Amino acid sequence: MSHNHNPRANNRRGSIREKLKMGTAKNPPKAVPEQDDDEDVKLVPIPQPSRAPFVGNLPDLDVKFPLDSMVNLANKYGSIFKLDLPGLEFVTVSDWDLVHEVCDDSRFKKSIKGDLEELRNAVHDGLFTSSGEDEENWGIAHRVLMTAFGPLSIRNMFDEMHEVASQLALKWARQGPHEPLDVSGDTTRLALDTVALCSMGFRFNSYYRQDLHPFIKAMNEVLDEAGRRANRFMPSVFYHSHNKKFRENIKLLRTTAREVLDARKTQKGPEKRRDLLTAMLDGVDPKTGKKMTDESIIDNLITFLVAGHETTAATLSFALYNLAKFPEVSRKAQKEVDDVVGKGAVKLEHVPKLKYISALIRETLRLNAPITAFGREAIGDQVLGGKYLLKDKTQIVCFLTKSQSDPVIWGPDADEFKPERMLDDSFDRMQKKHPHCWAPFGTGVRGCIGRPFAWQEMVLCLAVLLQNYNFVMYNPAYALRLAQSLTIRPKDLYLRAISREGLTPAQLEARLAGGYTNGVHAEAPAEAAAPGGPVDGSKGAGRMAIYYGSNSGTCEFMAQRLAADAGSHGYTASVDTLDAAKEAMPTGIPVVIITASYEGQPTQNACHFVNWIQNLEEGKLKGVKYAVWGCGHSDWADTYQKVPAQIDTTLHKLGATRILPIGTTNAKDRDMFSDFETWEDQTLWPAMRDQFGGSEAAEAAPSVEVTFSTPRASDLRQDVRESLVVDARSLSKPGGEAGAREKRHLEIRLPTGCSYAAGDYLAVLPHNPRESVARIMRRFNLAWDTYMTVGAARATTLPTGVSLPVSEVLSSYVEIGQTATRRNITDLGQFANDDDTKYEILKLSKDSFDDEVRAKSLSVIGILERFPSLLVPFETFLFMLPPMRVRQYSISSSPLVDKGKLTLTYSVLNAPAHSGMGRHVGVASSYLSSLMPGDKLQASVRPAAGGFRLPPDPIRTPMICIAAGTGLAPFRAFIQERAALLRTSAQTPPAAPALLFYGCRDPDQDDLYRDELDAWEAAGAVVVYRAFSRRADASGGCRYVQDRLWREREAVGELWRRDARVYICGAGRMAGGVKEVLVRIMQSEGERMGTPISVEEGMAWFDKHRNERFATDVFD
Repeated sequence: MSHNHNPRANNRRGSIREKLKMGTAKNPPKAVPEQDDDEDVKLVPIPQPSRAPFVGNLPDLDVKFPLDSMVNLANKYGSIFKLDLPGLEFVTVSDWDLVHEVCDDSRFKKSIKGDLEELRNAVHDGLFTSSGEDEENWGIAHRVLMTAFGPLSIRNMFDEMHEVASQLALKWARQGPHEPLDVSGDTTRLALDTVALCSMGFRFNSYYRQDLHPFIKAMNEVLDEAGRRANRFMPSVFYHSHNKKFRENIKLLRTTAREVLDARKTQKGPEKRRDLLTAMLDGVDPKTGKKMTDESIIDNLITFLVAGHETTAATLSFALYNLAKFPEVSRKAQKEVDDVVGKGAVKLEHVPKLKYISALIRETLRLNAPITAFGREAIGDQVLGGKYLLKDKTQIVCFLTKSQSDPVIWGPDADEFKPERMLDDSFDRMQKKHPHCWAPFGTGVRGCIGRPFAWQEMVLCLAVLLQNYNFVMYNPAYALRLAQSLTIRPKDLYLRAISREGLTPAQLEARLAGGYTNGVHAEAPAEAAAPGGPVDGSKGAGRMAIYYGSNSGTCEFMAQRLAADAGSHGYTASVDTLDAAKEAMPTGIPVVIITASYEGQPTQNACHFVNWIQNLEEGKLKGVKYAVWGCGHSDWADTYQKVPAQIDTTLHKLGATRILPIGTTNAKDRDMFSDFETWEDQTLWPAMRDQFGGSEAAEAAPSVEVTFSTPRASDLRQDVRESLVVDARSLSKPGGEAGAREKRHLEIRLPTGCSYAAGDYLAVLPHNPRESVARIMRRFNLAWDTYMTVGAARATTLPTGVSLPVSEVLSSYVEIGQTATRRNITDLGQFANDDDTKYEILKLSKDSFDDEVRAKSLSVIGILERFPSLLVPFETFLFMLPPMRVRQYSISSSPLVDKGKLTLTYSVLNAPAHSGMGRHVGVASSYLSSLMPGDKLQASVRPAAGGFRLPPDPIRTPMICIAAGTGLAPFRAFIQERAALLRTSAQTPPAAPALLFYGCRDPDQDDLYRDELDAWEAAGAVVVYRAFSRRADASGGCRYVQDRLWREREAVGELWRRDARVYICGAGRMAGGVKEVLVRIMQSEGERMGTPISVEEGMAWFDKHRNERFATDVFD
């Protein structure tokens, strides 16, 4: 195709190309003028970050994780930029049209500078590391092996590929549905064993060894060291020990390959094995008549093992991640396997019929290409893009991570995972229209020769796994992190593999061999669904299954509490995530579902289940008996209780029977735990007794046993990583209004390999305030150096079996300030030793509960302080406290400023307690405010909710941002990113407007980041409109942000007509008022255009376009 078919190409080339005599693929340029005679056409310098003395741009790269740095630089400098490193200067191109141009083999050729050049120490001029035709061994090997990688040869390898894939499937079956599976480790074993067995008949037997074969360790160390050597700027003499280890590992690789070669040469038997090694030994180059030398065979044996396993393993890991993350993709892939393969073994003839799985792999390679870039080198002086001069031998990096998600080619949803766009016909059309828009296997004659081998292996493996397993995240909150060496791969990715049909490992082994085809769904897998078995150990009791959907931990805690109570009602209960119930809903026993909605969507560990039931045929769940409890917050009126209600009605339509009507609670004005206990005691258990039997509640045995001792403690926290505070300061000015919350700024350095985008959250695992802990220590007469050990007969979130300081458990593992529930108070009343106290406590749990407990947020420790005569055992008190949960804060910085650091902007809650006893101190905000530079905290980045992200082209897309107070946080990140892009953008058209409407109290007290915003406004990144609630005279009479929005309605209306993105961040009341004003503005626009719009129509529009043109982030 012509370059001009690309919209961006029209701005860069066309007649310019002709004027500069750039030539075409068939007619390369003879020379390049420094400047065109046409005064409108000029060569422009390639953007480059400022260079440091001696080391150039080395500080701009994170040597341990360069991918993150390169993405950041591409975001900042655009489609092309230059880096100058010690010993290497290169140009990076990161959009499709420039990558396509650089793939012209008449003007550019493969480059092996950097990592590949260092790998030549191990494999010399092998297929992957050779400079090309100028090295004879490469030409001979390439031509000899083309036949060996032909269709017939690859088909003949199917049985051995299937054998290794079966080993992986059986390994996961034997580990069970609750074991965390090391995905990267197991796919590495699969890919390595497959390529070794199929290409040379060698068995590493990785699944049958405690430790990996020494060859594998040496290979990984060579890859890592090659990357480090490529980025060093000190002379080699300074790395003596590293160099020595590098040489030793290379020797081990070549010795092992030599042994494989020698064994094949001496192999005797009636029929010689036909594989790649045989082809290399016997093959004759049709061009030169020569055979491959032993050294060249050894080079390429190692090359196959390295290149043939690393990329395949990474791709399979990413594919499994995507299957676990995207329920609809998983459903479609499994349906295709069910339709094509059925219940029998996967066979060779099935592979080409698995179109959707192939599309899934293509889309995985587009967004998560293990090889993130490939190198090219200019042949003579060249002009790129019609304006960038590249001198002869200039090194060019084609940055696939960016070019394969170019929105000009792939559309505004380029960053979304959509396998449908990669189905055969669509994929073929895209490849013809935009060559090299998808190039994970390289380009031209130097493209990956093993592509057919890898493709058959990956399709086969995924088919085997999808036929037999449902995959869910072991940690539902997992956010993709990357590890990088020669390739990238998921870091710390652990999945659960849940059998789709309840097959035993023996039955699965028979199916994989083609001998078992009658698998049926398990009737009642409740026992299997509980981590470690039932959480209550009652013998002879009826069984029940409890499933939860939870992001923050609230519904999970309710599920665990319900299971703990089950024993006293005659039941033994299992607890698991809702996703574990996909294709495994038990029949004949009661099923209780406890879940919430987030922005109208299922929780992270319920999305597969919801997708599954939405796609079942009527009557498929006959025999299931269920009850649903829903948690929600009515400030999100449009989606309040959406998912719990959807589950309840869908299960009923599918033939399941309700045990009782859905129960709900509203976090806006209700105490969720008390409501749940009331529903449990007064509604659920009576209905269970009527329909399933059971007993009246009996006194439960102590659920937690605590013993005190003095050994050293262990820290058992999970799912967060250690980060470093580098700056902490107050944003509020002294002398502020009494009662106003202090606003603070915190700057945090992230651990290596952790990245974020503007709009993301930081989830913080806080500590309870020291004074809150001290209240409990005093009440139970415990010294600060007292240790405790928890022993529990059922599931608990407390650390068990280890000795920890009591103060550490209270500080780190439980919510001390949680409002007491009616049951908490009733249980405390059992320890009253006089009638007056019993009466007062009974009154608190009943008539006075709403006014004295719920309204005043009275905690369990508050009640114990009110009634000092209560002698409550410490373990009883501890069991009443919910587990500590993470708190999410919007990140208030852009990674374009510093990819390794982020900032938080937050208010500190410290006000008189409603109970009249002391102060109400916010757990997380007080914790954050206590941190100083040098302190560490446990935190993790969480992706933005819904559509709360910058548009794909934030400079060219109009934006309207509306915030109050610390709701400014994400918009500071947005505007900071726009300002950074404007500073480095080579584009000449003016930026689209961005309006910020910001409400606060006083311009002299809490007008946050005023100097920064003024500077960004002067730079054209934003226009700010403020509203001061205590100084309306300073904001044109506007007290609230919605007032200012209405006053500037003409500017808002103009951007509305230009398809602006609208974002709202702040408290629920503010967001509701803003939405009403936006509807009024929409109505005025409709009247102006002669198309009246009703309030209902305006509200419906916002609901329809939520997360597209309109996104909200509302908090309490």
